[in-house]
Amino acid sequence: MSIKDFARLDLNGENSSEGRIFVDPGTAQIVDLCRVRLLRCGVDTVRQLYRGLLRPELLCLFDKPGTIVDFAGERWHAGRVSKDSGYQYKLQNADLGFVLLLKNYNAKVENIGPHLKIEVSPHAIDSLSPERLQARMDFYAEQILTHIERNQCAVHLALDVQGWQPPADLVARMHCRARSARDISGIKEITWETKSSVYGRGETYMFGSAGGVQLAIYNKTEQAKATDKLDYWEGVWRRRDSFDEGDPENYNPDQDVWRVELRYHHSIIQQFASGSVDLQTGNAIETNSFAAFAPHLDGLWRYGLRQFKLLARPGYFEPIWTLIRDDARVDLPVDSLLDDTDYRRSYKTSRGFSGKNVELFLGNFVSLLARERVGARKGFYRLKEWECWPVIRDHYAAKGMDEDALYKHIKGILEERHVRWGRAV
Repeated sequence: MSIKDFARLDLNGENSSEGRIFVDPGTAQIVDLCRVRLLRCGVDTVRQLYRGLLRPELLCLFDKPGTIVDFAGERWHAGRVSKDSGYQYKLQNADLGFVLLLKNYNAKVENIGPHLKIEVSPHAIDSLSPERLQARMDFYAEQILTHIERNQCAVHLALDVQGWQPPADLVARMHCRARSARDISGIKEITWETKSSVYGRGETYMFGSAGGVQLAIYNKTEQAKATDKLDYWEGVWRRRDSFDEGDPENYNPDQDVWRVELRYHHSIIQQFASGSVDLQTGNAIETNSFAAFAPHLDGLWRYGLRQFKLLARPGYFEPIWTLIRDDARVDLPVDSLLDDTDYRRSYKTSRGFSGKNVELFLGNFVSLLARERVGARKGFYRLKEWECWPVIRDHYAAKGMDEDALYKHIKGILEERHVRWGRAV
């Protein structure tokens, strides 16, 4: 069933695509969003990945982790990073707003591989056009790699809102696109530098998987205070004031700002790059960089707010969701290609050869769980964190198994393994 919007009216009671008065067609209930202020919709994070051959002479920068080193004409903090990041080393300059992650754990240093990821902070994104930012990232990449090629980007899109806060039953009314891969899970805890917020206190909500499309809704004022960035963000939110003091979107320092953030993994951006079509040429957009994908971010914003659906009641969007989906535009100095592109994701199937690999892998996985005395629940949780989880999930979904059925399948195989062969034999 397609989800519908409430009727949208202006202050004269006439139908208007820009009105802030919403009327439920079934109950005639009126929702007034005139006091809601959409302060800024922008790119909060960029991650650009590169493949290439790591310049071996750079490794000497990390002989003494934790020191300040010279690289590419700037001063950087050099150090090691945890294996969870997928990389061994990092160069960081918080003033510039760049973190360079080097040497992929899963590729040998003497081989061409995905040896570089560049992460860009909000203030660097804000100060550079997409073209200049891309040129800066490419420059750093050329200093680190030879035989270089871009390997796709990841982005976070964030809308900051005043005059609205999440309802107490947000989790119950938030729905995902009806796929076998439905993955909506509230986080238990989020930690900032000086503040911990436990899920359930109504300060932070998280839906989806970090390896796919993820939605986060949280109190940005509290988070900015905790990381000592409130002055910066208030400067961003006040920019509109300098243009029009009577603008209803003006920032009010006495109200908390809530952020609605969509996080797109680089694999999802690749699916859009392969599956989205230019309506004039009929060709796939086939981008591999942030600068090339930037004109498509409005389309990505709308897609995300249709994948995660906040409902007022069954069959109807909550008016705030209609407002932020249709009225918010990603603030970048590029022309949006929203109306010129058919946005679709191109999925790799898990049939045939890869399906066979999934079956073989699962059997070996369960054997290892038994050998290491890991329970089915913990093993399943770790399996879902793996980058290859989507193809496993989709393979079994094609066979009629949802996630719950797959968990029970693994539990059953593990139990049989214990009974027939023992737990650690």
